[in-house]
Amino acid sequence: MFKEMEKKEILVIGTNPGIIQTIVRLINNNELWNGTGVLSADDAVNAFENNPFDVVLFGGGLLDDEEKELSIIFRAIKADIPLVKHYGGGSGLLSCEIYQALGV
Repeated sequence: MFKEMEKKEILVIGTNPGIIQTIVRLINNNELWNGTGVLSADDAVNAFENNPFDVVLFGGGLLDDEEKELSIIFRAIKADIPLVKHYGGGSGLLSCEIYQALGV
């Protein structure tokens, strides 16, 4: 008997709307994942404070200081949240990054 798996909530942060839209679409192609994309650090904090995310995926365009500050904020709210830097490379790499973050 298989145990029903909970859908994992994934926050995607970046600055390019087209790329974020594509990443979220690829995430949502997996029936066990739900992606939410945001385009700024402020929107990321707001989304994280109001939703139970399981993984945070940093896309391109954020400054190093923004990414570090967001990491501190996210870990203060949820200490064990996996934070993943997504470097591009297509849906195969994206899936591997998420599976690794989830410990699957």
